[in-house]
Amino acid sequence: MTPLPEPPPTDRAALLERLAARREPWDMLIIGGGATGLALALDAATRGLAVLLVEAHDFAKGTSSRATKLLHGGVRYLAQGHLPLVREALRERSTLLAMAPGLSRRLAFVMPSYRLGRSPFYGAGLVLYDLLAGGQRIERTRYLSRADLLARLPSLKPEGLRDGVEYWDGQFDDAGLALALARGAAAQGALVINHCAVTAPRHTFGRIIGAELRDAESGQTLNVSARCVVNATGVWVDALRQQDAELRGESCRAIVAPSQGLHLVVSRDFWPYEQALLVPDTGDGRVMFAVPWLGKVVLGTTDTPRADLPLEPEASRADVDAILSETARYLRRPPTRADVLSHWSGIRPLVRGGADGGATAGISREHTIEVSPSGLVTVTGGKWTTCRAMAEDILSSCERHGLTGPLPPCRTASLRLPEAPVHDAAAAPDAQAVHRYVHREWARSVEDVLARRSRLLFLDAAAAERAAPAVAEALARETGREPGLDDFVRLARQYQQLP
Repeated sequence: MTPLPEPPPTDRAALLERLAARREPWDMLIIGGGATGLALALDAATRGLAVLLVEAHDFAKGTSSRATKLLHGGVRYLAQGHLPLVREALRERSTLLAMAPGLSRRLAFVMPSYRLGRSPFYGAGLVLYDLLAGGQRIERTRYLSRADLLARLPSLKPEGLRDGVEYWDGQFDDAGLALALARGAAAQGALVINHCAVTAPRHTFGRIIGAELRDAESGQTLNVSARCVVNATGVWVDALRQQDAELRGESCRAIVAPSQGLHLVVSRDFWPYEQALLVPDTGDGRVMFAVPWLGKVVLGTTDTPRADLPLEPEASRADVDAILSETARYLRRPPTRADVLSHWSGIRPLVRGGADGGATAGISREHTIEVSPSGLVTVTGGKWTTCRAMAEDILSSCERHGLTGPLPPCRTASLRLPEAPVHDAAAAPDAQAVHRYVHREWARSVEDVLARRSRLLFLDAAAAERAAPAVAEALARETGREPGLDDFVRLARQYQQLP
């Protein structure tokens, strides 16, 4: 792996000055600072393109900070017959573990069985999982007897327990990896700006030539030009697609089928082990996890279709009950509502099939790339594990459609990302950490700090609320602006209060 250098400072005034000073069109304008957009910015910049990436809110504000924190090949995709997707994801799992070793790790998963004959069935599938990984397999899948399970994991409910299977996958910090990708792209010359929204695409003679931007802090608007414009706004891609179509005098059919996934966070007391728990056969076909993460345990997730696209989706009582009741089937002492330290939901940008509505659990997690008649490139679907490969696919598509010149080969699989110093997730960041977040990691608000540079909001929302005033004071000194304390307090209380 070739380590990338440290990126330049992220002082906002300097970033905006650089943006305003550019007179030539950018080679690529990327709209959206989630996993896909940031991975694309890194790939494009390393191939010599002049890249501008803008994000309306903060990097990974949406779906990309709300994952189950797993780098995985997708065990359940085997049952759906998506072997190419599994093979690609397993390859990319290995790549990301090497690209960001400080933000990722190998993780064992235990799959207990309370039904006769299930472990051999799951074991056979996991042997195939190992075979698809080939030389990139982490560890060999192995059978666990009832005695093995209870000796190693006494928190498991013993009644009805027969045996189990252990296999290996990866784990990571999603928001941390997003920031590492942003830092890597900036280190390669990309201009990466958060809190800067695209208000409208710009067209000339039916072709997209750039976009109108609005800086969220100053309200300043700016027109930018680009030879290639990529819509990487995740679950919100259809809004920009519709704007693009209207400028052509046309309409377009939505391609995203939104699906909400809820996570609950509880103390490690309920699952005090380094292994994760996997429940493969819930009543409605979902996969449920209990995953150790940053000193806590993440329980989830759900797969609930929804029609609206809120930036901060709220959980339903039914989804909370589903996670807690499923957990109670497997744990000797299951958590209750009173034990939940924080809860958060993300909306998956699944790609629609032929029918609208209905269940989303069976929809493929593969990504799709669309090039409109104007030249707008839209990408959606996919998952964190395959974001690097998605970026490579996007650039290949741009090259085929003549939106870039001939490109050199992709080299991101051999790069080590510039990771920021790791902050103690259980502690509130001090003034020194806030200084670094502002000047090296684009932080502008209390939420930027406590949700994505520190993960305290996701781990313990009440602790994050208590830490917020001191963080706000430090931010005000560093930025000279009001850092959104009241907004964050409201958000922290939403993360605490279950429906």
